[in-house]
Amino acid sequence: MDEMTEVRGLRAGAPLPDRARLAPGRARLAEAARAGERRRTLWRQREFVITGVVAAVAAVAVTASLLAGAGAGAGRKVRPAAQPALRLEGMSAAAFLRSAADVVDTEPDDAVPTAEQWIYTRRAQELVRASGPGSTDPRGREQETWLRYDGTATADRQYDSEGRPQKLSVTPLHLENGGAGDERSPRELYRVLAALPAGGERTLKVLREKNAVADGEGESRTSSDYAEIAVLLSADVMPSKGLASLYRALATLPGGRLTGHLVRTATGRRVVALSYARGLDPRNGKPMREEWLIDPRTYRITGTRTVEDGRIIAGISVVAKAVVREAGDRG
Repeated sequence: MDEMTEVRGLRAGAPLPDRARLAPGRARLAEAARAGERRRTLWRQREFVITGVVAAVAAVAVTASLLAGAGAGAGRKVRPAAQPALRLEGMSAAAFLRSAADVVDTEPDDAVPTAEQWIYTRRAQELVRASGPGSTDPRGREQETWLRYDGTATADRQYDSEGRPQKLSVTPLHLENGGAGDERSPRELYRVLAALPAGGERTLKVLREKNAVADGEGESRTSSDYAEIAVLLSADVMPSKGLASLYRALATLPGGRLTGHLVRTATGRRVVALSYARGLDPRNGKPMREEWLIDPRTYRITGTRTVEDGRIIAGISVVAKAVVREAGDRG
């Protein structure tokens, strides 16, 4: 899959991007808007998938949990966090992330998917940029996609203007071992996550040593660290302790902003919004921020949005996610 590099990905009439066109697991629309920015080479170092960890994972059958814990048809029934009601007002981004890490670190995981299983995802578009005569607001428009755990195929189902489902389209892929350039399969990403150490600083050290995301010219250490973490946060299948490690690592970085109240997604869900600076909009020079949408009960990521001047200009929310037997299944 190739990273989108044109602003066309943000236009109102565009269909939702599927997994075969986006960088791993996330709607990288913020990156798409940064026209002219250097092209990042993701997962370019094959040694990032540590062979010793692969064997260990297979031996002990480490289990995985899906990033999205809520929504109709979700394959994983995450139990709400057993803690007092979340109070966001006055809380720092770092404090929230540390608290979230402590919660998810103790969660049991589901069984690791087999190579032949598929990751089903239903997403809703968050784009609300459109305005003016003849324009349409696609906010809430949904799309269903499937991706094989071993990265050998992807599938999606489109809908006509009246909402009737069309024929399922299946596309062969070869994501593993660098077969598709800068993309990796859910299985490869899972193995990386399972190998992360528990502490935030130790996790950053591992990510810096592997340098899976190529650093841009003149890019700050903080920006480089964030890029490494953000790619892994987008994984389709996430071991609980791996997510906790990423949260603790992210908590060490400056620049995070936590909205002091829950926000609503395109599907009406109330979520936590945590954002980080992501450069300037090439069309108008205004600063953009990448906003992570996090379930306030399970602390699982449910989507991302790009925000400019307090206005959502792009994004994707996960409505449902599940591990299924074949493309077309919904769990």
